[in-house]
Amino acid sequence: MARGNGAGGATGGLHRILLTGEAAGGVWSYSLELAGGLAAAGIAVVLAVLGPPPSAAQMAEANAIPGLWVVPTNLPAVASAADPEALRSTGAVLAGLAQRVRADTVHLHTPALAAEVAWAQPVLAVVHADFGTWWDAVHRSTALPEALGWRAEVIGRGLAEADAVVAPTRSLARALSRRYRPGRSIAVVPHGRTPRPMPSHLRQPVVLTAGRLWDEGKNIAALDRAAALLDVPVLAAGPLRTPDGEAGIALHLARPLGVLDPLTLAAHMATATVFAAPSRHEAFGLAVLEAAQAGMALALADIPAFRELWDGAALFFDPEDAERLADVVRRLLAAPAGHAARARERAERYPASAMVAATLGLHTDLVRGRSILCA
Repeated sequence: MARGNGAGGATGGLHRILLTGEAAGGVWSYSLELAGGLAAAGIAVVLAVLGPPPSAAQMAEANAIPGLWVVPTNLPAVASAADPEALRSTGAVLAGLAQRVRADTVHLHTPALAAEVAWAQPVLAVVHADFGTWWDAVHRSTALPEALGWRAEVIGRGLAEADAVVAPTRSLARALSRRYRPGRSIAVVPHGRTPRPMPSHLRQPVVLTAGRLWDEGKNIAALDRAAALLDVPVLAAGPLRTPDGEAGIALHLARPLGVLDPLTLAAHMATATVFAAPSRHEAFGLAVLEAAQAGMALALADIPAFRELWDGAALFFDPEDAERLADVVRRLLAAPAGHAARARERAERYPASAMVAATLGLHTDLVRGRSILCA
């Protein structure tokens, strides 16, 4: 859609960014990490939250970031929108909010919100998740069911219409280009995290995983099957039910921990030895980065994103082979120190500061009217 220069374009400066996000999962962690870094650089951030509002604990996290204004919108997220018109309406409301808060640029957490919306400011869309590439990886088919198909079509239009698009890995950028053919470059900016201070605890022979356990793409059932072949506890942190409350997966041998707050999850990462991620598809995998920063050894599915980020710093397995997964876990438990050290060293490539600096550079280029090309 046609876009104006916005307030920043008129002045040549970048002062305020409208950031969209959701209160669930890694998107929330990413939003706060980015907002904190931008605040340190003197950029004010307005965070518009779609879907369920942040919890009191999440709001306390957000309130600790200087200059961050969180706006719970109660607008539907992509996964919960009833139809394309609902998403266009969401985008239109957000475009109005961007005008009211005098944002210089807009940072969308999904390209779907860029489709067919008359944004007055330059728009950068980052891809945290995508129904099309997820379906390709999980079901190995390009024919999506209707409920996902229209959502993927909207994402495809948004990829073409946003002023800049960012993916957290080269592998995701390539997958997006193959599926949608957006006719434009996709910049790659890896996600980053600020390591949490880790208390000195004695490591226990425990396997941990964390994420959206209900998601087929996370493939937690494979870890549950592998637990039958292991003589150590296997713990799983995250929701078993979908955001709509539907039953997602039942664990039989892995022990569910429920949805943990960041400090509690960090405490588990400080004591468990192996982090296992049997995912069939990942855009990046923030939990893996957090586990590596915490000093855990990594057992990862052999998928493009994990190979790109962690090759040489983790042990890999076929995500459909529970026996191989169990064998990899046993190898890590037998000699965890070296594997954990390599993972922690690799994690140093993905600091939050690098993510913030690259993202800030892209927004600055947008304000100045430069085209953004894939590095």
